[in-house]
Amino acid sequence: MNIGEYLKKDSAKPLLRLSTAGSVDDGKSTLIGRLLHDTQSILEDQLAAVRKSSKNFQGGEVDYSLLTDGLKAEREQGITIDVAYRYFSTPMKKYILADTPGHEQYTRNMATGASTAHVAVILVDARKGILTQTKRHSFIASLLGIKRFCIAVNKMDLVGYDPQVFERLMAEYRDFASKLSISDLQFFPISALKGDNVTSKSPNTPWFTGMSLLEYLDNLYIDADRNLVDLRFPVQFVVRGPNEERSYAGQISSGVIRRHDIVKVLPSEKETRVKSIVTYDGELEEAFAGMSVGVTLEHEIDISRGDMLVHPRNLPRTDKHFEAMLVWMNENQLDPARPYVIQQTSQTTKAIISRPEYLVNVNTLSRSHAETLRLNEIGRVTLACHRALAWDPYDKNHHTGSFIVVDPISNHTVGAGMIIDRLPSKALRTKAGEKTSTNVKSEETLITPDERRERFQQKGVTVWF
Repeated sequence: MNIGEYLKKDSAKPLLRLSTAGSVDDGKSTLIGRLLHDTQSILEDQLAAVRKSSKNFQGGEVDYSLLTDGLKAEREQGITIDVAYRYFSTPMKKYILADTPGHEQYTRNMATGASTAHVAVILVDARKGILTQTKRHSFIASLLGIKRFCIAVNKMDLVGYDPQVFERLMAEYRDFASKLSISDLQFFPISALKGDNVTSKSPNTPWFTGMSLLEYLDNLYIDADRNLVDLRFPVQFVVRGPNEERSYAGQISSGVIRRHDIVKVLPSEKETRVKSIVTYDGELEEAFAGMSVGVTLEHEIDISRGDMLVHPRNLPRTDKHFEAMLVWMNENQLDPARPYVIQQTSQTTKAIISRPEYLVNVNTLSRSHAETLRLNEIGRVTLACHRALAWDPYDKNHHTGSFIVVDPISNHTVGAGMIIDRLPSKALRTKAGEKTSTNVKSEETLITPDERRERFQQKGVTVWF
């Protein structure tokens, strides 16, 4: 096989995204380091440096966690803080690994790393069992729409590869997982440090009849995860060609678009037909979810960034009001009295976020009353947008059902949301931003009264006559 054939074959491999999570010191980084080492996905100088740094580590064993714990603070504290992305491949698949933090303080980092994963690998220490952090990470992964869970019971070598320990932890986790939306739940008794059942079956666990972790992942079919039914093509920018012909460029969020298809443009609701589908390599007859293309249309229609092409008989919801589960990611708490900027697909608009209907305790899955959301908290809120957005529920379409919240003053991302569709717009319990006073009209601006008062050193008053 020449290099051209090899590269062509390698580019055709399916891509699987993994997210690892678990309690502090459960061995997440070590597991990923073991996978990188056993699949020969690290350079010789990297391995030599890790071996040199591992001289005083557990009887001369190689500390594989050093391959992923990149920050100096992580190595000093022995924990993961940042989301470390690593890449490796096998003869069957290509992988992107996100090593996410285990500490509660870094819940927002964990949510970011897990947001695009196909599979969640949850680490459980065989000695400590199912901990509060284990449950929290499982809930967040489930909330983010991950349906496949691999529960890796790690450090089995420290409990003598006892099958009873594995069976007990498996039963305990199954009982907890019955409250979550998990369609595929697998368990693996492993030792990330020794390599047992990580990339190949271990003779130390003859009682375990399943595949190794990597064998299971290699044989996992993920193509069915793509939504090829609901066409959602958000326009990112308009390209004017040499003949003054306009094409509309973007990435197809879901569905399939074909030449000569009838499409509807949202929000204008005007219909036209697809004239051509253009890529760098030439024109296509069809394109599907995940592809970045340019689309030309038969009729001249006013289309700009943020508009969406859909099939006329398969429409998303278009509404200014909707509910969402919101993960707050900023030190400054949510302020229901001020406007934020919402970015969903390629659409951007101002929005008011209501006080949380309830706050989810990610440790116990219980609900509680709250006036606001603070850093790393998750709650159910209602949003009132300045203009209508085209969206689907998150559990139906991750791309059109998710959004980020941006502070318009600092331009920092302060939250990430997942749209839920349990009530019609008119039945929402609270409609954020709506005023009940009949004789007072409040104009929302990007500058809050507190910020204006601090900036001008003036106190605003209202004089009634």
